[in-house]
Parts: sequence; structure tokens; C-alpha cells
Amino acid sequence: MTQAHVTLDDVSYHYGHHKALQDVSGVFPAGSLTAVAGPNGAGKSTLLKIIAGVMKPKKGRVIVAPALKGKIGYLPQASAIERDYPLNVRDAVSTGLWPDAGSLPSFQEGPLKARVDKALADVGLQDFAARQMGELSGGQFQRLLFARLIVQDPQLILLDEPFAAIDAQTIAPLIQQIMVWHAQGRTIICVLHDLLLIRKYFPESFLLAGKCMGRGHTHALFDQKLLSFDLDMAELVAPEKKEDLGGNA
Repeated sequence: MTQAHVTLDDVSYHYGHHKALQDVSGVFPAGSLTAVAGPNGAGKSTLLKIIAGVMKPKKGRVIVAPALKGKIGYLPQASAIERDYPLNVRDAVSTGLWPDAGSLPSFQEGPLKARVDKALADVGLQDFAARQMGELSGGQFQRLLFARLIVQDPQLILLDEPFAAIDAQTIAPLIQQIMVWHAQGRTIICVLHDLLLIRKYFPESFLLAGKCMGRGHTHALFDQKLLSFDLDMAELVAPEKKEDLGGNA
């Protein structure tokens, strides 16, 4: 039996009177690649924050495999990240080494530099190492964040809308990096709105609208019309809970 890396047990969360998540349960097996889909306000970002340990559920529990302690990589939405901090691209990427190297590592040569250089090359930023991160375009900044995850070397990777507002040319190498992580047996949970990307690249899906509306093999969810190109995502909201599910994801 495949080991469970993340188990959700009746997880609920509310912001004041707004119920973001209600009794959400499910299992993310080790090595799985799962898209979390649903309408705006469905609680997708909240769920990732709870799995990452950024927030605690108001009810229920999240069980993360003990072997993953210190090996979780969480990438929030780019709009939530401060970009004008005075760091160049190399130094920003090298912050992913903190668990291994302490505070911002200082190096000229050696294995740490080689690790950062490879990550920059993997995402196509090798020529931008000395540029201030605040000077990067949105797509370049997202590549920087992926490079930081590469050097961090996590076994559980949580991505919150990693392709929002970036072009197809940038999406392609980032999708390729996700495929590399998946081939390496890492567990990946990714919040996405693009059903084409979900159907093409993500074998498992978790459909969320405040509560879990469906989970399992992506193609099966399409066959059941739980995921559909003809479906307005707003229709996924459970009718009896519509008044509870407004706001941001």
C-alpha cells in the first residue's frame, strides 16, 4: 500500500463568520501529483496554508508523514510575496539553502554555489544572477521562486497558482520542472484554474468548493462531469452553502 504523505481529517476553517473550509477529508499518497481545482472562494489557498503549517485548522486535523519534517516546500501566490527587498537573483535563490547552510550563505565556489547555479540554469535564469529581483518580470520572478524550491530540495511541494498571469513560454519550463519532481517521487499538490493543464499533466485532482466535491483520477472526474470545460466553476459550490463561500480562494 502506498504511504500517505498528507491526510486531511474533517478539516474546517473560518474567517470570522465566513466558512472557508468545511469537513474536508482526503489523502495525498507519497509521490502523487494532484491538482486542487474549484471556483474563487473555494478555500484552495487556505487548504494549502493549513497543509504547509502556516495556519491551523479550526476543527479537524492534518497529518503530515513524520519523514517530511523539514522537507516541505510551499510557494504562495506571487502577489503575496514582497518583491522589492534588496536582493539579487542569486542571493534570493540561495535563501532556499537556509536549512542546510544557516543564514544567507556566503560562497565564491564549491557545492553550494554549484547547487544554486544549476537551479538557475534549470529555470533559464543563469544570465540574471546579478540582477535585482525587483527588476524581474512576473514570469522571471516565478522562475526565481521555482529555482529557490529546487535548491530547497523538498519532498512535499505545495504550489498555489504557480502559473497565474505568466505567459505560455514561461509556463512550459515550469511544468517541465514539476514533471521532473514527479518523476523523482516527490509529492506535489498544486492549486490550478486552467483545466487544460490539469487534464494534460495532473493525474490526480481534488475538487474543492468549501467542502470536497470530488477527488480521484483526473480523467475519471472529467468523465463524471465533475471537471468539465463546459462547466462554470461557480456551479461547483454546494447549493446549501452558497452564502458561506464568497471571498478569495
